[in-house]
Amino acid sequence: MTVHSGEDGVTPPGTLGAPETPGAPGAPGTPGASGGPEPRRRVRRRDRHGRGLRGRLVPPGVPLYRTRAQQFDDMVLDAVARLEPRGEAELANLEFAVQEVPEAEELADDSSPLPLARVVPGTADPLNPGRPATPARIVVYRRPLMARAEDDDELSDLVFGVVVEEFASVLGLDPETIDPGYREGFD
Repeated sequence: MTVHSGEDGVTPPGTLGAPETPGAPGAPGTPGASGGPEPRRRVRRRDRHGRGLRGRLVPPGVPLYRTRAQQFDDMVLDAVARLEPRGEAELANLEFAVQEVPEAEELADDSSPLPLARVVPGTADPLNPGRPATPARIVVYRRPLMARAEDDDELSDLVFGVVVEEFASVLGLDPETIDPGYREGFD
């Protein structure tokens, strides 16, 4: 008699009375057989495709848990924070937003590439034209940017580059004026 310990339905240690020949009375897999212990159920450690555990190991209620959308929002906030020392006064008059994909009317022209961001101009206050009623808004598109990046570091650099471009277009400046190392990431 041999005793095996394992996960593949082999006789576990401690069931020494089980015979080895299949089909014998009391053998594992013989229902209703007398004289031996009942066979143990096989424990699955992986899903049916053999991939193992999927997803994050952190439960959703824990502060460490962040969805990919929340992580992307953090990247946009980090990009804006990197621009603050260079243009704090101009950034005070801007809003930043994240949208999944561009609107359908933006995609009407097939000849132009998929936009990564856009600027929504603000509207002037009729009582005080020097002060805007609604500030200009830079909208960053999450899915097109994520599709272009290989990993989180590349995505962070790409988000920063897009925010610099759109911020420069709002101010009417060259992106290299806003960020002197702007072109280094594209060579």
